[in-house]
Amino acid sequence: MTAQHKIGSGFGHDSTADDVLAGIDLTGKLAVVTGGYSGLGLETTKALTKAGAHVVVPARRPDAAREALAGVDGVEVDELDLGDLESVRAFADRFLASGRSIDLMIDNAAVMASPETRVGPGWEAQFATNHLGHFALVNRLWPAIAADGAARVVSVSSSAHRRSDIRWDDLEFRQGYDKWAAYGQAKTANALFAVQLDALGKDSGVRAFTLHPGGILTPLQRHLPREEMVALGWIDEDGNLLSPHFKSPEQGAATQVWAATSLQLADEGGVFCEDCEIAEVSVDGPYGVRPYAIDPASAARLWTVSAELTGVNAFG
Repeated sequence: MTAQHKIGSGFGHDSTADDVLAGIDLTGKLAVVTGGYSGLGLETTKALTKAGAHVVVPARRPDAAREALAGVDGVEVDELDLGDLESVRAFADRFLASGRSIDLMIDNAAVMASPETRVGPGWEAQFATNHLGHFALVNRLWPAIAADGAARVVSVSSSAHRRSDIRWDDLEFRQGYDKWAAYGQAKTANALFAVQLDALGKDSGVRAFTLHPGGILTPLQRHLPREEMVALGWIDEDGNLLSPHFKSPEQGAATQVWAATSLQLADEGGVFCEDCEIAEVSVDGPYGVRPYAIDPASAARLWTVSAELTGVNAFG
């Protein structure tokens, strides 16, 4: 695991995905971007294809994905519902049958602050979709990810990880549901997943990263009523952005694209990034990563729990 300190990347809050890809040729590379047809995922897909990559976009709504990606060359769409482990297995089987390897795996899809919903065997939907679905997907795709010995896996977390550590005694929010705490736990899980995957995968040449993309208004906010976003200080009554910290979608996609491709991160891994830079550790305040979200012991424990829940473990 790389030291969790800034490296002086030269990029920052306002950098775009195209900025961080300047001079990088991804011709011949294959990327998988979950949710790569909406919000940050769409901008990520566009930037990667412009740099020459072929992008596979697994989508819960493949027809909507094809419509959103019309006119973008170098993309293929397939069906995947991260909240359904059978759908995850079916997608992975189809991909592995193609015999292709994966160079860049970006776990971008997410649900945020949704009403209490149960999926699968009764799992809380944000934890199940944002974390367990991606956990199962990466583990099932592992033969393709490890094939060439130089892949990167990027797990998109959020500053919302600060809202909750892993609730080891109540992962599924059986003792009272809070949509923001549930989202926070899921985003902490996304971060810890990258920490443990990097530890397990680096001997195979695979490195993993996690990140906060920044505040961006995208379809991710579909479960939030306007009055709640006004109360949070994000927008005014007319829907105009108020926070100077918000990014455009092109800026929001930059950190995950940087983590997936930057030569500055060669031989690095297991770190939390923000603003196209390795983040500093912070116990309070609006920036940085909380210590519990990059704790190796917690990451290993969550991996074990996730493998037991999903029945999938490429390293078992």
